[in-house]
Amino acid sequence: MAKRIHRISGAENGRRVESRLLEKRIQDAVRKGARKLEIEAMGQHGIGGRLWISKEEPVSVTITGSPGQRIGSKGFPGTSIEVMGPASDDVGWLNAGAEITIHGNASNGACNAMAQGKVFIAGNIGSRGMTMTKTNPRFEPPELWVLGSVGDYFAEFMAGGTAVVCGHEAQNPKNVLGYRPCVGMVGGRIFVRGPIDGFSQPDALMEPIDDETWAWLTANIQNYLRKIKRTRLLKRLTRREEWQLIRAKTPFEKKGRTRRSMHDFRANVWDRELGMGGMIGDLTSLDRSPIPLIVHGDLRRRVPVWENRKYMAPCQSSCPTGMPVQKRWQLVRDGLTDEAVDLALAYTPFPATVCGYLCPNLCMEGCTRSTQQGMAAVDITKLGREGHKSGPPKLPELSGKRVAVIGGGPAGISVAWQIRMKGHEAVVFDMAETLGGKIASAIPSSRVPKEVVEAEVERVAKVLPHVHLQQELKRGEFEELRDEYDYVVIATGAQKPRVIPVPGHERIYPALTFLKDAKRGRAKIGKKLVIIGAGNVGCDVATVAASVGAEDITLIDIQEPASFGKERKEAEAVGARFKWPCFTKEITEKGVLLQSGELLEADTVIMSIGDAPDIEFLPDNIALDRGHVVVNDDYQTTDSKVFAIGDVVRPGLLTHAIGHGRRAAEVIDDLFNGRRPQSDTAEMIDYTRMTLEYFDPRVIEFSDMNQCGAECSSCGSCRDCHICDTVCPQNAISRIEKDNEVGFERVVDPDKCIACGFCADSCPCGIWDMKAPAPME
Repeated sequence: MAKRIHRISGAENGRRVESRLLEKRIQDAVRKGARKLEIEAMGQHGIGGRLWISKEEPVSVTITGSPGQRIGSKGFPGTSIEVMGPASDDVGWLNAGAEITIHGNASNGACNAMAQGKVFIAGNIGSRGMTMTKTNPRFEPPELWVLGSVGDYFAEFMAGGTAVVCGHEAQNPKNVLGYRPCVGMVGGRIFVRGPIDGFSQPDALMEPIDDETWAWLTANIQNYLRKIKRTRLLKRLTRREEWQLIRAKTPFEKKGRTRRSMHDFRANVWDRELGMGGMIGDLTSLDRSPIPLIVHGDLRRRVPVWENRKYMAPCQSSCPTGMPVQKRWQLVRDGLTDEAVDLALAYTPFPATVCGYLCPNLCMEGCTRSTQQGMAAVDITKLGREGHKSGPPKLPELSGKRVAVIGGGPAGISVAWQIRMKGHEAVVFDMAETLGGKIASAIPSSRVPKEVVEAEVERVAKVLPHVHLQQELKRGEFEELRDEYDYVVIATGAQKPRVIPVPGHERIYPALTFLKDAKRGRAKIGKKLVIIGAGNVGCDVATVAASVGAEDITLIDIQEPASFGKERKEAEAVGARFKWPCFTKEITEKGVLLQSGELLEADTVIMSIGDAPDIEFLPDNIALDRGHVVVNDDYQTTDSKVFAIGDVVRPGLLTHAIGHGRRAAEVIDDLFNGRRPQSDTAEMIDYTRMTLEYFDPRVIEFSDMNQCGAECSSCGSCRDCHICDTVCPQNAISRIEKDNEVGFERVVDPDKCIACGFCADSCPCGIWDMKAPAPME
């Protein structure tokens, strides 16, 4: 998915912004969803550091201008920083995982006290680089790569990590490591190419580069040169005879003593002075026999735990509706295809329209196959497009509770559908002539077949018989609904097209109006068309416009277009051109006049910059924020009887609107039944737990649902494949039948298990986890 670049300037009104204010603006932008940032620096410090969200959602920061000290300080895993020029002191100070690339020289203190992450320097660095670094064995050690030479006191008190000094175009070609390197060095290693004038031999030693180490260096130097855009140097920098390796001495090497064996220590120190016949020999009954190499029972340092369905699959976690995608593929594998199709109705009233056609398929973006191994994600559309064939679900008896739903679009139908499925009456009020909102009235038939939409709307009508169409509510009528019903849900969406108030804006044809007119066969446009706003809706406009007579189509935007996926491809297929950055000055009879003075000729100008909610009917006690209704985590407004969902709360995808409806219905049902609303607290399973070597990486598309089901790794839910039973060398795993939803469980015999971890390492579903045992008493 294409991401917008969020630009922040280090200057304001010609004056430098303070470092703390710039960092606050960066943090605020990331908190609001920005994941690609471009910072125009003016000497500010600490840019790119402390972006904690990057561990879950990677953040990239590009820095132009003149950054100050401590670039990427306290950087976090998932943060990538690229400085388009030189950098000042303390690059990567206290770095905890960020990847930092400097396209130029760096000054003093580079990577000071760094614990994780990588720093790539495309030039030379100053003194005291890579000092006081550290390494936690649980994480990857820190790395510093320098194309040229380093300054004095390099690697002083270095305690871990790897430094690579390439010596290319070095500032000091006669001594690329500077004066007195490696003083106090206690850990880590340094690869160096080029002449050096000695190093602290009490603290470090030079040793040959073995084949395994050389393979690591050559593989990683390729990545380094790509990062700094110097791949042409690969051949020159991979001549093995030019490289030397310096590593820290171990404590025993520093003292000149050999390491004492455990047997020797036990016999000549422990037992002689303390145990056995020592001072406490007669006070303890501890078993002093050596622990065998292969242990069982309580002596195991790790024990396998079967965590079936404890964690949520990535596909389900990525879906705003909470659809258990992996469970549907399990049903397909079990031969229950109809049940797999019908299961979707518990989560969405539009399984075919949305999951099969309109959704950008966030579940596939989150699929372990594509995320971890670059394989094709299991194709949910194969299952989703069958959804229009499902009949209405079986409905429970009505409880007597009633909910008014204002809005008959995806959000409104979703919440009404879920409320009825829970046994309560939902009554829908909408201004349109038919149910479905934009799905039925505006989205082109090229995106989703008309018969699919009609079938799903017809099914909705059978579940929701109480629908009042062409009902435009005023404030007084809203108050009456609030008094008459137990709860009211606002799901009116965004129906007011946004229009930039530039001169000539009255000539603009709003995108939503155009799409609705086109769907009714009433749209009339000229041959030359300019579309202001190049998002996915703008692409839909372009595609539809081409079908009704437009021949020359240009989409413009103030930044790189955010359009992506099928909509972008279809717009490009009809010859639409994309142009940015463009700032509209005026709409004239001849077309769009830009602030640059350029005129884009057009017979018709359509504006597609989004739509706004129409909420004039709401009373004053319902709080608003910039035109949207304010809600809590349960979608409850400042009026406890009124909920709000969908685009009236915040812009989003169709699946977000449907997910809002499902959650609001759960909360309302809890309130009806006297329960405190509880959210799903299940965590997503760690991607690294799944083993995907069983699946064919050559599969790039799927022929049918059965193949999709077979290729799903069923993350977090046991496939009952018996792989763990088979690979266990001790036959310690038993499958026990259970009278529950799963039907079975797997247990481990501790007297047989040797904690080898084969079960966890081989499980395609990530069910097994090796955990620390309970402490022995």
